[in-house]
Order: sequence, then structure tokens, then C-alpha cells
Amino acid sequence: MNFKTITDTENPLFNRREIEGEISAEVTPSREQVKQIIAEKFSAKPETIKIRTIKGKFGQKIFLIVANIYKSKEELEKIELKKKKDIESEKKGEEQKKQKAEAEEKPAEEEKEVSEEVENKSEETENGTENT
Repeated sequence: MNFKTITDTENPLFNRREIEGEISAEVTPSREQVKQIIAEKFSAKPETIKIRTIKGKFGQKIFLIVANIYKSKEELEKIELKKKKDIESEKKGEEQKKQKAEAEEKPAEEEKEVSEEVENKSEETENGTENT
């Protein structure tokens, strides 16, 4: 994919650079691919880039890209509105992290319970008081 810059405007009010460019590609590039290309081209972190639009014309292999590059991730979150699908994907990510954490805690708890049972049995056999 080849990226060609059309305009590059600094917007001090919002602490961002507003980029317009063209990408030539066989298929429509994904937002993640465009973020990576812009990050490499403008030496920015991908998490500080907001892709506004990716427009293609029928039958052409050139896509118009409009993006904003912010100074920091905090600036991006403060200024840009989150879309519903972004909010939902964040919730899913948090739920998955919780499930992983719970899954990791359960085996640890089971190991503690098993080790306590083993200790209790060993104490009972040492004392000669075994419940049968």
C-alpha cells in the first residue's frame, strides 16, 4: 500500500494534526492497517490516531483517508466521541479480562483447598485420630 499526503494541517485548538491522504490498494484497507501506515509515516503512536473516514470510488483502487493525530491518548479521549461499537468492544474486553482473572484464581484456590485437606489428613494420621 502506498500512502500519499494531500493535506497536513496543524490544529492547535484541539492539539492535533489533521491529515488527508490517498492510499492505493487492491482492496479497502482496514482501519488498523491505515493506523499502522499513518503511524509509520508521521512517527506517531497508533493509539493517538483517529481515522475519520476511508472512502473509495467504485472501480478505482485509490482510497481517500481522513485522520487526526493527537498529541496524547488523553487528548484523543477527551475530544473524540466514542462510537457505540467502540464502547461495546471495550466492555467485552473488560469482561474477558475478568473471566481470565477468575479462571486463574479458581485453580489457585483449589490448590490451596487440596493442600489444606492433605495437611489435615496428615495431622490426623500423626495424632492417630482418623475419621472412618
